[in-house]
Amino acid sequence: MSKLRIGICGGGIGGFSAAIALRKVGHEVEVFERAAAFNRVGADINLTPNAVFALDQLGVGEYLRKSAARPTFRISRDGKTGEETSRLPMSAAAEEKYGAPQLTIHRADLLLALQNQLPEDIVHPGMSAKSVDLTETGATIVFDDGSRRDFDVVIGADGIHSAVRAALWGKDDPKFTGIVSYRAVFPRDKAPDTPDTDAFTKWWGDTPDKQIVTFPLTLGQEIFVFATTPQGDWTEEGWTLPGDVEELRAEYRDFHPDARALLDACGEVTKSALHVREPMPQWSRGHATIMGDAAHPMVPFMAQGACMAIEDAVVLARALEDAGPEDVVAALQRYEDARKPRTAQVQKNSLANDWLKKGGNADWVYGYDAWSVALA
Repeated sequence: MSKLRIGICGGGIGGFSAAIALRKVGHEVEVFERAAAFNRVGADINLTPNAVFALDQLGVGEYLRKSAARPTFRISRDGKTGEETSRLPMSAAAEEKYGAPQLTIHRADLLLALQNQLPEDIVHPGMSAKSVDLTETGATIVFDDGSRRDFDVVIGADGIHSAVRAALWGKDDPKFTGIVSYRAVFPRDKAPDTPDTDAFTKWWGDTPDKQIVTFPLTLGQEIFVFATTPQGDWTEEGWTLPGDVEELRAEYRDFHPDARALLDACGEVTKSALHVREPMPQWSRGHATIMGDAAHPMVPFMAQGACMAIEDAVVLARALEDAGPEDVVAALQRYEDARKPRTAQVQKNSLANDWLKKGGNADWVYGYDAWSVALA
């Protein structure tokens, strides 16, 4: 096998995971990130067993366990009455069943764990991809500063506003869902009498777009809150803005006292618009492809956005494992064929937002093994 030279646009969870996996199968990789520095941004990542299992094989699992929390259960409760409608054992039970537990962790800690698996000289911050030019035998990344880099394969892991996606398939703005989200983190001891703070708990409202999700972070020392509510439009500049904690509490004033106690413990909050795209009929063109949010952005109601990007990274590396330059197009098609049905189903179920509301089987999500799933 000849080594492929692979350029990845996007130094996030998907891009770093892909870089590690591709190096693991023998290819040369460079990662280009538009941000000038990797700052500690973003509050949380919920890694369900399918993602943790994949990350364990990438060599970062032990590091993640040093700072992550391990939710004891996945619980659904009626937002108004507090009635428990489902309870799925996680932690040791999930590890026994799926080969890995659920881990909830600060996004920055996950990114650092992934970045530490890569040589410093292959990660290039402050380099923003503007477009991609395709050739018969490769692809060229064109950067905002006018510079160009040639590769055998180019991968767009550059998020919902992907420049690689736009270069391959034209500009396509994501659709506002009519839902906004609030996010906050607070010390666990600010809600000492609230039950099940060591679990992942989802409080369901009267409509699918109104809910509160809470789970532990930082070895259980902090609690993360994610709440959504309908909003007619989003005219503010920016996707994530400072929120109003009193506005947050007012939105859920008719929820159960246990849920309101969690909101009462919140200090600062952020407010974001939720956007989505319809599943794409094709991801790859020539020697370039896309992955993660660039390919299949989804609302976070199944907590699978980051997990799907990690799965993409592993399957993409496996598809390219024995490929030389002449095999790239066929290899990218194998990657697509393996991933599109699953990601489309998760997109659809996430938008419906009724998964595990009243019990059900989580095996089709949590039991997926990106390292052994069949490739055509």
